[in-house]
Amino acid sequence: MNILYISYDGMTDNLGQSQVIPYLAGLSKQGFNITIMSFEKNDNFQNRENVIQNLLKKNNINWHPLKYTPSPPVLSTIKDIRTMIKESKNLYKKQHFSIVHCRSYIAAFAGLHLKQKYGVKFLFDMRGFWADERVEGNIWNLKNPVFNFVYKYFKNKEKQFLSSADYVVSLTENGKKTMQSWNYLKTTDFPVEVIPCCADFNHFDYSEEEQKQKTKELKKELKISDSDFILSYLGSIGTWYMLDEMLDFFKVLLTQKPNAKFLFITAESSKYIFEKATKKSIDISKIIIKKSNREDVPAYIALSSVSIFFIKPVFSKKASSPTKMAEIMGMGIPLICNSNVGDVDTIINNTNAGVLINKFTEKEYLTAIEKMDKLNTSPEQIRQAAIKYFSLEKGVTKYAGIYKKIRDVFT
Repeated sequence: MNILYISYDGMTDNLGQSQVIPYLAGLSKQGFNITIMSFEKNDNFQNRENVIQNLLKKNNINWHPLKYTPSPPVLSTIKDIRTMIKESKNLYKKQHFSIVHCRSYIAAFAGLHLKQKYGVKFLFDMRGFWADERVEGNIWNLKNPVFNFVYKYFKNKEKQFLSSADYVVSLTENGKKTMQSWNYLKTTDFPVEVIPCCADFNHFDYSEEEQKQKTKELKKELKISDSDFILSYLGSIGTWYMLDEMLDFFKVLLTQKPNAKFLFITAESSKYIFEKATKKSIDISKIIIKKSNREDVPAYIALSSVSIFFIKPVFSKKASSPTKMAEIMGMGIPLICNSNVGDVDTIINNTNAGVLINKFTEKEYLTAIEKMDKLNTSPEQIRQAAIKYFSLEKGVTKYAGIYKKIRDVFT
């Protein structure tokens, strides 16, 4: 079965390497013939083209990279959508795909076009409520008439994508239930499967010897002693991730654990984080900021006593599955995170893999620290919980099942 996978994210982006290629490599091994069309950012493509090309070739995956247009806003995206539709038609004429698998809303424009023009089966892998994310992330200001128009346009397209898709993938049960409550989907046979952001637990494995050695070396390099309590944060900062509130939590943590340090594993600006911490009267000698490639991320996570992420608890985040959650739990590290985001509440409550924050207040933080100290969940129990909810193999099996269902129903 020939599959065209379309992504507006690049395969040379970190996201492509963690949340696209591992799934497609697994599907390729199951006998699916996969071609990826992706939009690559110039710097990443120049730095990683050969590495990704070799990786995909090794996994018998064809790659059709296109150039991502970064600006101007809106117009650049329109240009890329036109390119995407044109190139997907050219590829279809050569390979006659059975299914077009579209990652998120922009890719879905081409997927819907192939369905309407050639009858290709359309899998809408929505990844979240994209238009609402743009508004709630303060990317689109609805007071601006242009963005107001664009938002309404995409909400209408969302209806079309969901109504026309032969199958839909939601990242969360919460997102699935929300969609099933919408009037225009209530009366339809709405084929939807939940597949969260999974992790490769062969890579995120706290018992792996090479990783253990890297962690020891990092401990020396970063001057972390055995007596230090390490609160870590993994990933980008901004838009959804609440840096101010996480620093507030750390400030309270220091009153209970003066030996605490805050490790940021991020490519974000050190200056920005230090300035925020200084404004809150936090000693910046207590803060460590390091950028890591994907290969070394497990070793950095392993430095943690506990890891934290606070995400804006807004409507669009009902459909959010934080990739970092799977990776951190895979390393056996407990979590401090806030409620009302995707399926986070359910997973934490069912597994005892961490502590939930319900309010961003000093009192709530003190309570969370007390609960954290009483957690008796072992690293292996946390890892097994991660495997239960976020196994890459289970994710691949679910995608393969969707492909086969589409094939069996429509052939």
